Amino acid sequence: MGSAGNRFDSLPSRVKKTRRRWSLARFAAVLAGVALAACTISVDQRGKLPDPDKLAEIQPGNTTKEQVVKILGTPSSVSTFNDDTWYYISRKTEQVAFFSPTVLDQQVYIVDFDPKGVVKEVGHRTMADGEHVTPAPGATPSPGRELTFLEQLIGNMGKFNGK
Repeated sequence: MGSAGNRFDSLPSRVKKTRRRWSLARFAAVLAGVALAACTISVDQRGKLPDPDKLAEIQPGNTTKEQVVKILGTPSSVSTFNDDTWYYISRKTEQVAFFSPTVLDQQVYIVDFDPKGVVKEVGHRTMADGEHVTPAPGATPSPGRELTFLEQLIGNMGKFNGK
């Protein structure tokens, strides 16, 4: 009986070890699931391109701004310096985890109007028409001067109430 008693005495420690192993296995599975979820690919579509049949309805020299709004809807953007150029923009991007998004497709339809509000021309641009612009290094200077740490410290004396 002595040997049987020893087997039953060690049973709770075996159960504890088994439970720990299962807990570690569950934790590892959850951790792997979170890691895989973080690596999912997110595809984002912004803007909607006009239907080609609707674009065919726009006739340069005949169609007015009001008619364009009825046919295509309001534009995605309007020219900055005058309202005679309308842009219908669509952009599709893909992002993996926390990395910067990659542009998969971009299309722009440009509707130009004459001063009377009649369509002058309808243009189409794709990503192939785009140009990469590199910003100039440095910062734009602003008026005024920069204060030293000591000047800032002395300038802030007396500005805080002890109330």
